[in-house]
Amino acid sequence: MTASPTLAQPKPDPLRGLRRADWLTPERARVWGWLCLAVSVAVAIGWVALSRGGLDPTGKPLGTDFMSFWSASQLALGGAPADAWNVGAHHARESAIFGRDVGYAAFFYPPLFLVICLPLALLPYLASLAAWLAATGALYWRMARAWLGQRLGVMPILAFPAVLTNVGHGQNGFLSAALFGAGALWLERRPILAGLALGALAYKPHLGLMIPFALAIAGRWKTFAAAAAMVTALAAASLALFGPAAWAGFLADSGLARATLEQGLVGDAKMQSAFAAVRLFGGPVALAYAAQLAVAAGAAAGLVWLQRRAPKSGAEGPALVVAALIASPFLLDYDLVILAAPLAWLLAEGARTGFRDWEKTTLAAAFVLPAVSRMLASQVHLPPAPMVLAALLLLILRRGASPAPTGVAVRPA
Repeated sequence: MTASPTLAQPKPDPLRGLRRADWLTPERARVWGWLCLAVSVAVAIGWVALSRGGLDPTGKPLGTDFMSFWSASQLALGGAPADAWNVGAHHARESAIFGRDVGYAAFFYPPLFLVICLPLALLPYLASLAAWLAATGALYWRMARAWLGQRLGVMPILAFPAVLTNVGHGQNGFLSAALFGAGALWLERRPILAGLALGALAYKPHLGLMIPFALAIAGRWKTFAAAAAMVTALAAASLALFGPAAWAGFLADSGLARATLEQGLVGDAKMQSAFAAVRLFGGPVALAYAAQLAVAAGAAAGLVWLQRRAPKSGAEGPALVVAALIASPFLLDYDLVILAAPLAWLLAEGARTGFRDWEKTTLAAAFVLPAVSRMLASQVHLPPAPMVLAALLLLILRRGASPAPTGVAVRPA
């Protein structure tokens, strides 16, 4: 008799749990997402309820960084816009809001942002903070819904931990996310509007380092021209409203901004960049700049590769957004709300065609990143953001450069 052939035994795959993430089912994702949203809402309500006189339980202002915007507006409305970059005058105006010194939040932004902030002090501080978060939050909501689509529900948009981080700081992350997301979404269908949205990001120039490069290599010259026109218009408006003294003050204050980065005055644990990671590990400033330049060059190379493999693919916009974040040395945890657009795109693509290796794990890691990055960096000196952002960019590039496989779509959350 002929012996039956022995069936080959499958090789063990110790990384399958991370590579395939079969444990992350749609049902579990929904449960954990709604739980995250409930915790965020409870924390926000409790924090406000325990606050007194606009100060939170730790003695810091509600919407900590917003007092910088509101004070700059008050100075400008009072006829002294250049004082927004005068540390003494600006600090004094911040202290006057609460009747005592509550710390200092610098105004490192160019006068372009003061154009946006100008009406804020027309309302009392807390009312203005609420209006600011509501208005910019509505823009964030519209942008994220457009990327995510209707069938996946609203939970991923609201449960994203970066939302709570941005609200807690009273920051402009919602506005930045809306402009980045809208610009990336409109690249193909509305190139002029895309350029106007991306050009408006000039109020935060360190996050726009990759934009002109990406538009140029893609040959999107209409968008490039529209972005340049928007920057020019905002600069002209700021010059007309505030005069050359405001720009002189901004340029004089730029040394403090650089010192804030290089000396870790904000805190390297709060930063999400490769520069901050090197500094957190005790590396010298020169090495931190070299590392930042290397990762920025890698991100730029990825965008070039994508354009050569799949010109103007659906991944172009999401890849631009992630590459822009990777390229910036000055990236704070509230800025991670900008990841909403690329995360929504990757989630929608996975739901439509099936998830590939490592996608669900990376989506989960990027989703929780804003909630854990500062804690991991400060408590165990492990800065996860550069690695997570790099992994997210690689997966977006992979999807954009190769045909999507046929898969089973997940059910909506």
